[in-house]
Amino acid sequence: MKDFDAVVFDMDGVIFDSERVIMYCWLELAEKYHIPDIEGPYLACTGTTMARTREIMMEAYGPDFPYDTYAEEASRMFHERYDGGRLPLKTGVIEILTFLKKCGKKIALATSTRRQTVETQLRDARILEYFDEIITGDMVTRSKPDPEIFLLACEKTGVSPERAYGIEDSYNGIRAAHRGGLRPVMVPDLLPADEEMKEITEAVLPDLLAVIQYLQEPTASSPQPSSSSLR
Repeated sequence: MKDFDAVVFDMDGVIFDSERVIMYCWLELAEKYHIPDIEGPYLACTGTTMARTREIMMEAYGPDFPYDTYAEEASRMFHERYDGGRLPLKTGVIEILTFLKKCGKKIALATSTRRQTVETQLRDARILEYFDEIITGDMVTRSKPDPEIFLLACEKTGVSPERAYGIEDSYNGIRAAHRGGLRPVMVPDLLPADEEMKEITEAVLPDLLAVIQYLQEPTASSPQPSSSSLR
């Protein structure tokens, strides 16, 4: 098994299939209000705080864009459809959380979403008790790709960053884990791993079941010198 002490998970797109369903809400709004090319700005917002999301949208559509009105409507659509435990979990969530608990590893969450929403969604999904620490967007001042949220998660769990894996789906999330000194593993959701992601991650894996298999593999050891080199 690999040598590590903790795993820090992102939530949206890693624990819940929420990035996709929120995007569907925005696509409906885009059709209703004739908002052009919504997918590009939306994808640029993945992994960021609410404040940074607003900035990205305003930069994309200009100062007169009624972002707050649209965001409120998108949020209402989302909660009407997925509250009460209806938000789908990503493949392998229960399995990896159970595996890590059995192995005695610390489990933390580092998500840009606000705490009230996070705790409600985790409780409704009956997985809240798995997490030793939950760090949310309203507990930090800087958004991913800044590593602040990952470093705080490590501090709260009492684990050195280099002894923790950071599981992320977004480019900004992987950048944040990498800059914080964690061992990034990408499980792509809406966007595939590009060359930058492949360069700065320890692994790119298709789902959390594959992450379990990866963590169970032994840590690669340095090649032993041949007998001739020992003379």
